[in-house]
Amino acid sequence: MTRCGVLGDPIAHSLSPVLHRAGYAAVGLDWEYDAHRVDEAGLADFLARCDTSWRGLSLTMPLKRAVLPLASTVSDLARMAGGANTLVRRTDGSWHADNTDVPGAVAALTERYAGELRGATVLGGGATATSVGLALAELGVSELTLLVRSPERAAETVTALTRHPRAPRVRVATLEAEPEGEVVVSTIPAAAQGPELVERCASARVVFDVIYHPWPTPLAAAAPERDQVLVGGLDLLVHQAALQFAQFTGVEAPLGAMRRAGEEELAARSTGHAR
Repeated sequence: MTRCGVLGDPIAHSLSPVLHRAGYAAVGLDWEYDAHRVDEAGLADFLARCDTSWRGLSLTMPLKRAVLPLASTVSDLARMAGGANTLVRRTDGSWHADNTDVPGAVAALTERYAGELRGATVLGGGATATSVGLALAELGVSELTLLVRSPERAAETVTALTRHPRAPRVRVATLEAEPEGEVVVSTIPAAAQGPELVERCASARVVFDVIYHPWPTPLAAAAPERDQVLVGGLDLLVHQAALQFAQFTGVEAPLGAMRRAGEEELAARSTGHAR
């Protein structure tokens, strides 16, 4: 049996198994894809125990930065981002680290919004904020504001953004500061999206919330009332998972089938009937 999976801690909420399994079913692959609770301390041991049946791994928090020293090779994009969400097993048994969050975020944004992007604000300063920030740079954003709880904790993200060939000018401030630009991206929990913060984001043309559960978040719920374009966490998850799927299997991902499976699962969770 060929095996893939997603690693992280916590991991029970992950929608990745639903998406990848739907993809396998759609293209006729009899593969396994499961969620495994693994923290930073246990990552090296988990990888060492993976036999030749393992083809690929998805990585979520807190492993995206911790995995880089454990991979035999690292893509230029993952190195620039300072984090990887994808491990692909090579024929010699080694692991190659890549980042599909960046192109996934580009695809998610451009699928929903075709306008010009010059300025943007990202709420949060972790690994996901880094990947989305690099995606915004890819899309032409030249002025980027990071709003974080503690500005000093955004140092790694700022460093990564300066490595982009078209590095945006970065301003770091606290979450109480005013968002700027055409798009606001939230990488913070729904519980941290208080009414004042939501109100300060009202002028953005686009709201991109990387969370997919619980949904809608306060920012997402307010977007339709303001005629803001809404990009959701499921959009990002599906696009980055599709890129992983292609790397793991060598087969083009059935994007529609994977998205439908994600939508159905989230609907089931909202009514307490998750599979």
